[in-house]
Amino acid sequence: MPEPVEVMVRGYWAAGGATPYESRARRVTFAGDSAAAPPGRVTAMKNMLIAGVIALAPVTGGTPAPKPALPAPTGHYAVGRSDVHLVDSHRPDPWVDDRPRELMVSLWYPAKKTRGTAAPYVTPQESALILKGFPELKDLPPDTLTKTKTHARADAPALLRKGGWPLVVMSPGMTMPRATLTSLAEEFASRGYVVAGIEHTYESVATTFPDGRTVTFQAGAGGQTPELGEKVARVRAADTTFALDRLERARRWNRLIDESRIAMVGHSVGGQSAAHLLPVNDRIKAAVNLDGSYNPVTPAEPVTKPFMMIGNPRQQPVTSGRPKSWDLFWPHVTGTWKRWLTVTGAEHVSFVDYAVLGPQLGMPAYPIDGIRSLTITREYVTAFLDTHLKDKRRPLLDGPSAEYPEVGFW
Repeated sequence: MPEPVEVMVRGYWAAGGATPYESRARRVTFAGDSAAAPPGRVTAMKNMLIAGVIALAPVTGGTPAPKPALPAPTGHYAVGRSDVHLVDSHRPDPWVDDRPRELMVSLWYPAKKTRGTAAPYVTPQESALILKGFPELKDLPPDTLTKTKTHARADAPALLRKGGWPLVVMSPGMTMPRATLTSLAEEFASRGYVVAGIEHTYESVATTFPDGRTVTFQAGAGGQTPELGEKVARVRAADTTFALDRLERARRWNRLIDESRIAMVGHSVGGQSAAHLLPVNDRIKAAVNLDGSYNPVTPAEPVTKPFMMIGNPRQQPVTSGRPKSWDLFWPHVTGTWKRWLTVTGAEHVSFVDYAVLGPQLGMPAYPIDGIRSLTITREYVTAFLDTHLKDKRRPLLDGPSAEYPEVGFW
């Protein structure tokens, strides 16, 4: 998916194919480390984005569709999830005309132990739109993704805590719905955090609102340019600031949240957005970028707060030749606490739910097992959050670990 805020399908498979579609897809960008795609490939790659975003292969013949499942969270707390609809009446939508900016935000939180309905992964409309229009996926029932097993209970009673819980704001990759962050969000909530996953409307393949409307991806409709990449970064910063404002004013949520302890974690474009927002937003105390490259490669101000980047092996520092966006961004990270990590065998989606959902639905596995890559992501990001939002020392972040030899420190 996105490099610098470029839309990439790095790590996804071509629809119906058995070979990782990575090396060729790498050159289709919103302005990144590689050259822009020729015009003839942009349309083809736009189609690939939606197929790639789900990273699924069809289950052919008469074989029943599998029921995908996410790994269970490992923390001590039960998890609840609620979805909220936010409307910014003072901001026109940047991607479509004549509408105010609307967002869907999912809140995962520590919950009282209770029985209840599992929170749905995506809506039926979202599942159908993800799969619709691709002959290779015609044998998958339209509601396949709605059957994904999650572990949070819908609207479960929240577990109150004096002073509130630390807040983690999460932002997904380009074309990806917020649902792709579910396994991480459930883990963080089970370990004592409130998590706000923001759906950036018209930047996701499909977004369903409470009134039943489902809107689709529009952000790249005019072609992929450096200017578009910078616009995406600005829009996501504004979305995040607005969501924080509304959560802090909402009685249901402000009593759950400790507003002095907020971090941001993003994947792909969401990760680079977190990096750019960190130095200019006083409320965000620390941030993690999961495999997102940078556009622009220079932040508005130096990054002096705690910051961590975790990526696939292609994000390692360049020792010769043209530097990539991580190399160019890193000198501007000037704080005393910073980490640059890569995970051997990982691909772009190894840090989110598609790492496990793809293989469960018939896709070939990545070099690193999906459960293993999600475990690594959960452990390292939770250690970061515990360190900077709970003042707990986590030796895992001090250097290479025998338990996780795949993780390299740079």
